[in-house]
Amino acid sequence: MIGSGLIVSLINGSGEKITKAITDSTSSTVTFVISLVGIMCLWCGIMKIAEESGLTNKISKILKPILKILFKEKNNEKVMGPVVMNLTANILGLGNAATPFGIKAMEELDVVNEKKGIASNDMALFLVLNANCIQLFPTTILSIRAIEGSSNHGVVMFGIITTTFLTSIISVIICKILQRIF
Repeated sequence: MIGSGLIVSLINGSGEKITKAITDSTSSTVTFVISLVGIMCLWCGIMKIAEESGLTNKISKILKPILKILFKEKNNEKVMGPVVMNLTANILGLGNAATPFGIKAMEELDVVNEKKGIASNDMALFLVLNANCIQLFPTTILSIRAIEGSSNHGVVMFGIITTTFLTSIISVIICKILQRIF
């Protein structure tokens, strides 16, 4: 589509407009990314403060009993630690900070996986929870709205919290049903 659009614009003599559009969009993209990197550094720093202050431990204590019910396979503290930290970071809206914990969690879940090369039920469930986690503080969305000049960037909070809560519950239910079938 892009190629055909370029060819048609060149035939119609609109090459100069396309060059200007490409230049303008790349310039605004660089500005946006730099702004987003600064905000992500801020939130990662806040996550570090939350971790050192004990906030993430308190959230993890709330999550552990729930996760022990959801995750049925041979899961010990070495396995559940990164799972809890990943979900805690996601709940706080810090997807970038959650990624290393997610990778570690999958590695640890693979260690206790009896069928190497095939994702276990717990691995599939973790992936579902990781991709579809409840967000109490959707920092990335709020940051993007602020960067783009939204007059009230926090107005979406209730909708995001509600939506992520409902989709997380529905996703876990569907995952548990599929685990029984397959």
